[in-house]
Amino acid sequence: MENNLNNKLMRLKAYLQELGSVAVAFSGGVDSTFLLRVARETLGDNCAAITAASVFVPNRDVEEAKAFAEKEGVRHIIKTFDVLALEGIRMNPENRCYHCKYALFSQFKAWAAQNNLRFVVDGSNRDDDGDYRPGRRALGELGIKSPLYYAGMTKQDIRRLSEEMELPTWNKPSFACLASRFVYGEELSAEKLDEVNRAEEYLLRKGGRQFRVRRHGNLARIELPPEEISRFMEPELRQEIADAFKAIGFDYVTMDLQGYRTGSMNESLDVRGK
Repeated sequence: MENNLNNKLMRLKAYLQELGSVAVAFSGGVDSTFLLRVARETLGDNCAAITAASVFVPNRDVEEAKAFAEKEGVRHIIKTFDVLALEGIRMNPENRCYHCKYALFSQFKAWAAQNNLRFVVDGSNRDDDGDYRPGRRALGELGIKSPLYYAGMTKQDIRRLSEEMELPTWNKPSFACLASRFVYGEELSAEKLDEVNRAEEYLLRKGGRQFRVRRHGNLARIELPPEEISRFMEPELRQEIADAFKAIGFDYVTMDLQGYRTGSMNESLDVRGK
């Protein structure tokens, strides 16, 4: 197993060397943090990081990305996007992620070219194969490279290597863009997105780690790992959460009995998995 993991790491480094110079699309999450560390070690100053800031991204994530890049001594730029003004975004169609990724990564490519960096790379890995991800099509059309995917790495591989490298993100929960919390077809707004973010920050303060607050109109559907549901359903904490969510702006607060899973808003789509 260790040899297989080391082989994947060697393959990753060789691929980065082949690319020559890269701008890493850096969210501050598990995958892009690991990729940025390896790219920096492999390419030195021929590596830079670029982070998107928008209402789809909690400010805490942008600040964590900024702090890590500074600590690593990586050239880093934060680009602010008015994502709700982009065509095909506000009404949250099923292919919203395609339009969003295409617009953002087009600008990432332009910045990379202006700074003499040959490629933009992202943190997609082999575990991204299992769900409906229209954003992947946008990356393919734009020629964005995915070195972790090329090296055959899974999320577990990335976490194990991140722990060995003592990266602070090795056990960080995975949190996708805030727009993924909404049922398709529901109009997005900065206010609604902020309410979801505040609700999730509340659960973080209450000890939650890997979870989602999905939004269906004025109903909040909480997804927790099955082993954590009983703790959050204890009468006192349950009432505290309900009161806090209603104060944020939700009329109804529910617990999903299936528990946390990625892409639950895609479960009703015919295109799931294609």
